[in-house]
Amino acid sequence: MRAAPVGHQCVECVRAGAKTVRMPRVGFGATQRSGTSVITYALIGLNTLVFVLNTASPRLQRLLTLWPPAVADGELYRLVTSAFVHYGLIHLVFNMWALYVVGPPLEKWLGRLRFGALYALSALGGSVLVYLLSPLNSSTAGASAAVFGLFGATFVVAKRLHLDVRWVVALIAINLVFTLAAPGISWQGHVGGLVTGTLVALGYVYAPREHRDLMQAGVTAAFVALFALLIWWRTTELLAAFGRHVGVG
Repeated sequence: MRAAPVGHQCVECVRAGAKTVRMPRVGFGATQRSGTSVITYALIGLNTLVFVLNTASPRLQRLLTLWPPAVADGELYRLVTSAFVHYGLIHLVFNMWALYVVGPPLEKWLGRLRFGALYALSALGGSVLVYLLSPLNSSTAGASAAVFGLFGATFVVAKRLHLDVRWVVALIAINLVFTLAAPGISWQGHVGGLVTGTLVALGYVYAPREHRDLMQAGVTAAFVALFALLIWWRTTELLAAFGRHVGVG
């Protein structure tokens, strides 16, 4: 038996009752949790691990970056792995610091599942625009597309919650100016991530409460389908123009 304000209850009864209690939800359908921002820190750890492995084996970096001819030849995994590769320590530190700053609040507001989906779609959105518009001889990498997606999502969520958004507008503007002004930076990846993150967040936070989960899942599936279609179209275009084995030679 266990003491309770209304008398005594058996332990088995308490456990059975606890199973019927629904976890409270916050914001946009996320289950209310306390503690560490698991997804944010896991992503920081994964990016750091890949950087260490790339430092130890430079050949690995060449296999993981986004090189359009290799993608057209069937190495579609590069569209994903390139989001975890960084060109040098400074590149890694800037992206991980930004993720550390904006990640935890977004993860709390959206929940782990939605936050993880938002991050993945933003990264993929950046990769797809790079694949569509970058020169064929370019080699692109970095978590910047995903981070820009989080910037856009932060603006949408803060606006929905009636919070001050001036700081994030300034942050986006400064980073876009730097992206367009500095040589060697993939504007396609940054813009693709920003647009994707903003649109996905709009779908997540403005979904009607009564159909929220269904609408949010539909938004996620729609973007996956759109990206798959664009990748197929670009690959078909490259193969028609250059034949099989686009990356050879």
